Order: sequence, then structure tokens, then C-alpha cells
Amino acid sequence: MNNVIHYILYAVVLMLLACTGGKPASERDESREAKRLMQGVWIDDDSENAVFQMRGDSVYYSDSTSMPAYFRVVDDTLYIGSEGRYHIEKQTEHLLWIKSMAGELTKLRKSDDAQLTEVFEQTTPKILTLTEVLKRDTVVFYNGQRYHLYIAINPTRYKVSRQVVNEDGISVENVYYDNIIHLSIFQGERQLFSRDFRKSLYEKRVPAQILSQAILNNMEYEKVDDAGFHVRTSVCVPDDASCYMVGHTVSFNGQLTTQMLEY
Repeated sequence: MNNVIHYILYAVVLMLLACTGGKPASERDESREAKRLMQGVWIDDDSENAVFQMRGDSVYYSDSTSMPAYFRVVDDTLYIGSEGRYHIEKQTEHLLWIKSMAGELTKLRKSDDAQLTEVFEQTTPKILTLTEVLKRDTVVFYNGQRYHLYIAINPTRYKVSRQVVNEDGISVENVYYDNIIHLSIFQGERQLFSRDFRKSLYEKRVPAQILSQAILNNMEYEKVDDAGFHVRTSVCVPDDASCYMVGHTVSFNGQLTTQMLEY
């Protein structure tokens, strides 16, 4: 019986490969006519809000935070960027109905409003900075000694991309600037510790699929005890609940240890 099932599955796979030429969507021929019909500005059929403009091989969005994306049309499927995939339910010269993988149907209508076309052409996507330059100075007394902790959160030009679904149900890419966090600890004028913390420091503690979309978000002083100075660092996916809390302890002789606190 197992052999029969195996041969049936094998035959099904062969049939599917034959139908698609054995090639993934990225390598199959595009539906040029469908792509031609998509050129222009599209608005939501219900809200009348502008959703995107198809121009050439690219999709441009109406908001200022979403990056333009490459799109393809293969068979009856619209591919946007690296993750957006939509079944084309209906398409004419002026109508486009697309359904997401989650089953959400978006009904679009082509607009002839010249002002909307100008808006899309003038929109320059912004890279988001979630944290302004932030500096914290903390004075700590322990066993009769005075210590000074200095934390500085500095936005960089290192870009982090994240795929999100906008209010129109379309997958878009937002880009954020990551941070570098500096920590220095002094006893009087003597420097006990000084280091720049980057997101790459947490590669072994945060899953790669989360870390690739996350930024080094914050660092805060917690306490001091016999083990040393304890600080808490957060690595977070922007505008999402995914946030990893990592603890660092700096001993009085400047040695750093790291431990996962919570997710």
C-alpha cells in the first residue's frame, strides 16, 4: 500500500511540474497583457483611497514610509516584492480584484485623476528612525564607592527592512535605521568599561528570522550588586510585539557577561 501511495504522489508531482514547465514563478514567463493592464494608479473601490501606482516593473505606494517594490504577473498570480503574493480574481482595463494568501479580497479601480499621478511621482519614501539620540547618565554608590554609568543610543545609517501588511491588505516593505548603543562605566576618573553594542552581538541568542527584521532598541541600567553592574538591552521588531530582552553584567574589573532575560 505504501508503494502505491508513493507512486501516486510521484505522478502528481510530475503533473504539476509539467504544467509549470518545472520552473518556479520567478523563472516562468510573465503575463505581459495582464501587466500592461495594471499600469496606472489604483484606488480602493470602497474607500476611494489611493492604494498604489503600477509603473513599469515597479509598485509605488501612497504613503511615505513604504519602499517601491518590483512586481511580476505569472499566470493568474500577482507577485509584489519578495513576499507579496495575490491571486487575481478579476482583471479588466479598469478593475483589479486580488486576494491575499490569507483570503482577504481587495477590490481596486483604476483612477484617471492626474493629481494622484503627480502625488506618486513626487513621493520619496522615508527611512524611519525610531530612536532619537538619547543619553543617560546614572550615578551609583556601592560599598562606599561612587560610580558613573553613561549610556548613549545613537541612530546609524544601517538599514533594517521589514515586510508589513498595510491597511489596504497589501504587503509592503518599511525600512528603519538601526542603532548602536554605547556603555561606559567610570569609578571617579578611572574607566572600568567602555564598549559599543551592535545588533550582531545577539546573533546566537535571537532567532535569525527575528534578528534580520529587528533593531537594537534600548538599554537601561537596572541595579548593582556584588556581581557588578546590571543593564537590560532590548532587541525589537519595529511596530511589532516581537521583542527580546537581554541582560548584561559588567563586573568591577570590567568583564562582560550576557544572559537572555525574556522574550
